Amino acid sequence: MTIQRCNVLGVGVSAVNPATALTTINQWITSGEHNYVCVTGVHGVMESQLDLQLKQIHNRAGLVTPDGMPLVWINWLHGNSTVDRVYGPDLMLAVAESGLTVNGESQNGFKHFLYGGREGVADQLAFRLRERFPGIQIVGTYCPPFRPLTESEDSQVIGLIDSSGADIVWVGLSTPKQERWMAAHHNKLQASVMIGVGAAFDMHAGLLTQAPHWMQRSGTEWLFRLLVEPRRLWRRYLVNNPRFVMLMLLQLLKLRSFHIEY
Repeated sequence: MTIQRCNVLGVGVSAVNPATALTTINQWITSGEHNYVCVTGVHGVMESQLDLQLKQIHNRAGLVTPDGMPLVWINWLHGNSTVDRVYGPDLMLAVAESGLTVNGESQNGFKHFLYGGREGVADQLAFRLRERFPGIQIVGTYCPPFRPLTESEDSQVIGLIDSSGADIVWVGLSTPKQERWMAAHHNKLQASVMIGVGAAFDMHAGLLTQAPHWMQRSGTEWLFRLLVEPRRLWRRYLVNNPRFVMLMLLQLLKLRSFHIEY
C-alpha cells in the first residue's frame, strides 16, 4: 500500500490516521516486511532542519506519522482531509489491543519487545500493559545505558531481541536518538516493525502525566509538557516552535523551498 506524504519543511509526513497506521503495521508483519515508524511532531521536523542525516532517516521510514496537531493541520491544508493525529502513546495502546492476525493465524496480538527508558522503566511498562491487556505477549525488555553501546554489547542486544521472536520493537529513547537507533537496526533485526514512541514509555509506566485530551487536540500539549518538564523542554518549545511557524509560513507562501531528500 502506497501512502501519500506531505512535505513539511523537507520531511515527508505520511498522510495517515490511527486506522490506516494500524492497517499498515499489520500488513508489514503479515508480509514479513522490515520497516520502522517515526512518530514525529514539530520537534522531530525542527531537529531535521539541523541534521540532514536525521531528515533522511525520517524520509526513509516506512511511516512518519503526524504526532502533533500542527502536522495534521498542514496535511489538511494540502487536501489530505482524512489525516488525523497518530500520537505515540495512543498508537502503542491501539496496537496492544488490536489482536490482529499474524501469518494467517488468529493470535492474541503481536509479540512485543520494549527497548528504552531509564533503568526499570521498561519492566514497569510491561507490568502496566499486562494489567491493562491480559494475555498481551511482551517477550522481552531492555533498558540501554546512557552511552553508546560497544559493538559486542550491540550484538548481544540484537541476539536478545531476535531470540525473543518479537514482531514489534517499541523504542523509547526520545528524538533523535530513537530514530538513529531504528535506522541503524531495521535491517539487522528479525522483527518486522520498530516504532519510536519516546515519552510513551514513561507515560504508560505511570511516571509522567499526559496532557488533558482537549490540549492534545487543540495543539497546546506542548505548553502542558513545558510546565511539567521546564528544564528539559524549554528549548524544544520556546525556540523550536516559533522557528517552525516562521519556516512553515515561508514554505506555504512559496518564498522558500524544502526538498524531501533520501
